[in-house]
Amino acid sequence: MKKHGLKLLALTLALCLGLTLITGCNQNTTDTKTIVVGSKDYNEGIVLGELLAQTLERQTDLQVKRQLNLGATMICWQALKKGEIDLYPEYTGTGLMAILKHDVMKNPDEVYALVQKEFMEKHQAKLMPPFGFNNTYATAVSQKTAESYNLKNTADLKAYAPNFVFGCEQEFYNRKDGYPGWIDTYGLKFKSVKQMDYSLKYKALGQGEIDVIDAFSTDGELVTYGLTILEDDQNFFPPYHGAAVVRMETLEKYPEVEKAINLLAGKIDDKTMQKLNYQTKEEGKDIPQVVGSFLNEIGI
Repeated sequence: MKKHGLKLLALTLALCLGLTLITGCNQNTTDTKTIVVGSKDYNEGIVLGELLAQTLERQTDLQVKRQLNLGATMICWQALKKGEIDLYPEYTGTGLMAILKHDVMKNPDEVYALVQKEFMEKHQAKLMPPFGFNNTYATAVSQKTAESYNLKNTADLKAYAPNFVFGCEQEFYNRKDGYPGWIDTYGLKFKSVKQMDYSLKYKALGQGEIDVIDAFSTDGELVTYGLTILEDDQNFFPPYHGAAVVRMETLEKYPEVEKAINLLAGKIDDKTMQKLNYQTKEEGKDIPQVVGSFLNEIGI
């Protein structure tokens, strides 16, 4: 009897250990009351990831685990699909072209509707209402250049482009929603074009080595160098509205997540995102502290 009892005890302990190992391997998304927030590997992505994490901590009783600074778009997307993270901040234009492989579309409402529909139907993920800003490409000049030549719209550049040097990254120079289509749409012909690293582009413009650059509309460097964004009056650049994308399984398990994230809808315009990027990247302030102060300001 003792031998049988010992065998039964050993079998029970082994089963318990096996169950512990099995459940422990998938702690990211199956632990009760735990949710994992991811982000891409650059300043704005990390700021938005922290924004989502703190909002969930303030508005729900969930335990929030951060997996910020994960990597580029497809790394975050695959982590979401595999259940390694529950949500992360994405952009409508990136969802349209990089993830869903559609051609460029210009109408922001149509882009959002299509991406939301296909994320849900094909990938069991939900694109939440946009935060409010559009981090698309933009055309920037110094304030002095804008005032000297009365530049307000990108079309205004056409008369002066032959005297201007344009600076951009190699990616912008080659991509279909970048330099080739941009100069064709606006009929621009620059004196010369310099391809340079992102970090050097703003400095070169500030020092007068180049006259016009491509930018992202929410870059903190726009504030640092006091630059002027020219209106894209031909609506060439596609929309890149920021929004959280969440696994449907997570929303079904924790419906309070959707309610909390919806509080951020429309709360961050381009200038606000510029400011948050400037404070964290250019001034070097602590991201959680900056995000916490912002959430206090908007009453979340």
